[in-house]
Amino acid sequence: MRVAIMGVGSLGTILGAYISKAGKQIDLIDVNKEHVDALNKRGATIIGKILFNVPVKALTPDEMTGTYDLVFYMTKQTYNKTALAQLKPHLGPNSVVCTLQNGLPEPAVAEIVGKERTIGCTVGWGATWIGAGVSELTSDPDHMEFDVGSIDGPVTDGVKLAQSYLELMCPTKILTNLMGVRWTKLLTNATFSGMSAALGCTFGEVLDDPFALRCVQYIANESIKTARASGVKMEPIMGFDLGGLLEFDTVEQRDKTLAVYPKMWGPHRALKASMLQDLEKGRKCEIDAINGVVCDFGRKHGVPTPVNDKVVEIVKGIESGKYKYVFSNLEMFKSVVPN
Repeated sequence: MRVAIMGVGSLGTILGAYISKAGKQIDLIDVNKEHVDALNKRGATIIGKILFNVPVKALTPDEMTGTYDLVFYMTKQTYNKTALAQLKPHLGPNSVVCTLQNGLPEPAVAEIVGKERTIGCTVGWGATWIGAGVSELTSDPDHMEFDVGSIDGPVTDGVKLAQSYLELMCPTKILTNLMGVRWTKLLTNATFSGMSAALGCTFGEVLDDPFALRCVQYIANESIKTARASGVKMEPIMGFDLGGLLEFDTVEQRDKTLAVYPKMWGPHRALKASMLQDLEKGRKCEIDAINGVVCDFGRKHGVPTPVNDKVVEIVKGIESGKYKYVFSNLEMFKSVVPN
């Protein structure tokens, strides 16, 4: 059995470390040569909510050989065209590609590697890139999970194989409505990851500011109404039926949703969105694959998404140099979010 992780950033480094720690073979593939060299020389070092170091095998895409049975695909969607072209020659007819990307990535991956080889997984924990060979786990280990499934629902051998590796890190559920969970996960990213990127802050700082949290409420509400208009039944995640708990039509209903946020996102207070980490490095981020997806589907189905639109506008403004990633960007939301 040959298994790999392609795209070994903050999340991939930690997943690879856990799988290697369990004694399983896994190749950690990344374009960052400095990171690959550090992993091979010093092993993967995990800090934050847990501390350990483990030897791993890492390589760059040009060093791949042979065929992989299972690949956990964790490259950012902005690099799909290049990364999937590099991966495809190393897939056999029965290979499985499990995408753990944000947003709704399965159709784009399936278009290149084939729907029959594509499955998906949502990630219920967070991490921060520290440096070559080092990642910080920012979520409480007791509040982490994976959800894995096929695009159309059948529980295939590939889904079961992926589960057997993922559960070496944390509890992993097999789903028959992956798209329902994808939309719920999209909501979790559009809310706190979107605001973290727009404001240059941690999830905890969003939770602690009443108006920032008000913005989150409207981002969530827009996401839920857009999913419903798209014919998607949102699924619970980490024990929370967010589609049912966070939707509102009146101010009274809106205010009742406030109690959910610290319960759901409190364990992840220290998390800083991977989109923000990209902005800090001067890179383009995945805003189009997260809040941008809500906006696109909203336009398609006639659902207004003004607050998600504002997140996209601000983050793209940061990318272009028009804005900075500072908390005072919160002022720009006052034109679209009621006090």
